[in-house]
Amino acid sequence: MTADSRPDMGTDPGTATAGPRLVLCAVDQPLALAWTEAVAGRRDVTIHAGSVLEVDAQAVVSPANSFGLMRGGIDALYARVFPSIEQHVRSAVLAYHGGELPVGQAVIVPTGVMAPPWLISAPTMREPGESLPPDTVHPYLAARAVFHLWRDGRLEDERRVRDVVRTIALPGLGTGVGGVPPQNCARQVMAAWDEVFDPRGLR
Repeated sequence: MTADSRPDMGTDPGTATAGPRLVLCAVDQPLALAWTEAVAGRRDVTIHAGSVLEVDAQAVVSPANSFGLMRGGIDALYARVFPSIEQHVRSAVLAYHGGELPVGQAVIVPTGVMAPPWLISAPTMREPGESLPPDTVHPYLAARAVFHLWRDGRLEDERRVRDVVRTIALPGLGTGVGGVPPQNCARQVMAAWDEVFDPRGLR
C-alpha cells in the first residue's frame, strides 16, 4: 500500500483512462482564496469551500505526523468518523516503514466505511503538534508523496491506486497546527501537482 518503484504511466492510448481529479478543500476563507489563486485554470483541479468529507471522492488526505497518531486537527475528525483509521495507519506505517513514516512518503489505508473507502496518510510533520518553520517545504513534500502514490502506487491486492481512486479530496497541508501560511501551502501543492501530473497533460 505504498508507491510502486516501477512507474506504470499507462502511455498506451488504447488503455489510458480519464485523468485524476483533485479537489482542494477549505473550511476557511484565507485557504479558499489561496487555493483559487494557485490553481490558475489547471485542468482536473477544483476547489470546494467546505469539509473534505462533503466531497464525492474515493480517498481523503490526512496531513499527519510520522507516527500515525491522529489526535488533533483534521486527523481527530477522521478518527471520529472512521473509528479504526488510526490503527490502520499505524499498522501500515509499522509494516512498510518500521514505525515511522518520513515526511515525503505516503501510505494508503482503508477507512472501514463505504464513502470514502480510502485515506492517504502523508506526514507534514514528524512529531504531533509540531510547529513548522516559515520556510518549510513540507507541504510540497507531502503533496508530492500523495500524487506519486496516486499515480504509481498499488494496493495490497496489486490493483493500481489510480484505477481505484479517481478523485482525491485534499485539505490544507500544514496550515492548521503546523502554522504554514495558506498561500505557501497552495503554491507548494500546485508545484507538486505540476511535477507529478505534467501540466501539458502528458501523464
